[in-house]
Amino acid sequence: MWRPCGKFDDTYKKDMAIVRTPFHWIILLTVILFLYLFPLLNIYVATYFMNYVNIYIVAALGLQIVTGYCGQISFGQPAFMAVGAFASAFLATHYGISFWLLLPISGLIAGIIGTIGGAPSLRMKGFYLAMATIAIHFVIMWLLAHMQITRGLTVSPAQFGNFAFNTDERMYYIILSVMLIMTFAARNLVRCKVGRAFVAIRDNDRAANVMGINVYYYKLIAFFISCFYAGVSGCLWAHWIIAIHVEQFTFLHALWFIGMLIIGGMGSIPGVFFGVITIRLLDEFVMYISPFLAANFPEMGMAPAAALGVTTFGLVMVGFLLFEPRGMAHRWEVIKASLRLYPFAR
Repeated sequence: MWRPCGKFDDTYKKDMAIVRTPFHWIILLTVILFLYLFPLLNIYVATYFMNYVNIYIVAALGLQIVTGYCGQISFGQPAFMAVGAFASAFLATHYGISFWLLLPISGLIAGIIGTIGGAPSLRMKGFYLAMATIAIHFVIMWLLAHMQITRGLTVSPAQFGNFAFNTDERMYYIILSVMLIMTFAARNLVRCKVGRAFVAIRDNDRAANVMGINVYYYKLIAFFISCFYAGVSGCLWAHWIIAIHVEQFTFLHALWFIGMLIIGGMGSIPGVFFGVITIRLLDEFVMYISPFLAANFPEMGMAPAAALGVTTFGLVMVGFLLFEPRGMAHRWEVIKASLRLYPFAR
């Protein structure tokens, strides 16, 4: 319904395709080409920002699957991201496992731990489920902070033969490629049988159960996939940052992830991109404006960024909940529909 007049699907293959028109293919390939050529601009700050955004997109995609599509709220995404980061760092440091093997291994470790820890909590709903995932977050972070094997871990850069990905520009290509693959996988997942089961559970789990859907089984699958995505993003984070610490995965980051979905749009893969980019731009804006505020408004203290960042995040969240509760993805669909129908009224 969102395509120009006269565009029809005459085969099942076309009807199931993600990218359906030649114009959409041109736009997609142009954007991907630009992203891969982006480091050639030699803008260090922008490359660092893009690495940060792409890693968070991978983690937020997992949260979108379990929360946006399956309707199971989770505040444990940073904890499972930490599991992937520390697992990859430990295995690389003590056993010399290659980064390319650590990507799926760290995801599997995070997925298994998340499934084991979250299995009892999936009998809960709503507020109780949220509290259970908060408890899981603090338990995992306490264990990572006090276990001897996780102290002082540093990671060697990823390598391909003798070529080391030891700069932001080189690591950018790995992070971007993984992000595109994980996005494509998530996009297909939510359109298949499993994704439709997730949506049925989200809309009404009792009705889904009556229809023959094994609700508990699919909730476990959603939780595992979400933790797998978090583990992969944690592995990317560890090999990009090199030195990892539990303070890099705080409960505030869990609130950020939920905020990314609310701002971008629940139950929307493009909404993940809108939400992550908006929150990261907001955070960068606060960091750049803080020195100006500290110099001109001394009553705010020496480091206003800490309070200003949380305050700004809260105000933006309230604004979206009041005026755009369906997120930026919904507004984007409305804009596209308006452009395609122009100059006719909707």
